[in-house]
Parts: sequence; structure tokens; C-alpha cells
Amino acid sequence: MADLAEFVREAEYLTSKGREAYLADSMDGALLRNAGERILIKVAAVAEKLPQAFKDAHPDVDWRGINRMRNLVAHHYDRGSHDLAWAALNVRIPELGTRLSQD
Repeated sequence: MADLAEFVREAEYLTSKGREAYLADSMDGALLRNAGERILIKVAAVAEKLPQAFKDAHPDVDWRGINRMRNLVAHHYDRGSHDLAWAALNVRIPELGTRLSQD
């Protein structure tokens, strides 16, 4: 869970740069998107390894959605996936961190 908490902090730091910076057609934007995609992939890797009993105890978490987002960012490189990745980084990952920290 410590890994997941660290990835939540990384997502919060990245999104503090702003959506415009993340989606910018520049080297800085590309680096932010690459970092964001890596965060999403790492979150999914941690989630995949969690015991099923833990996942069952947290039915409010969209565990399948986490894996689907990983697949999207890992295999689709279009603008639409950047918008979805931003939404996951800015909203879904912090929500996940909040839910899991309540344990």
C-alpha cells in the first residue's frame, strides 16, 4: 500500500502543473504525459497484485477500470487517451488514495 500512496502523491504533483501543461504540444507536455502514463501503469501493477480478499473488501473501487486504463495508456497513443489519462490522474487516482487510506 505504501507504493500506491507514493503513486497518488506523484499523480497529485503532476496534476498540480495543470491540464494545459499536461496536454501541451511541447516537449514539456510530452514528458508530463509520459510520466502520467507511467504512474497509471504502476498503479495498475500494484492493484493487480493485491489479494482478492482485499479487492472484495473494497467493492467501491473500480478494479477492472484501473486495468482498462492501464491497457488504454499502454496501447493507444492518441489525444483522446491523453484526456482520459488526465481525468484518471486528476480525479480517479486521488479518489482511490482517499478510499484506501480510510482503512
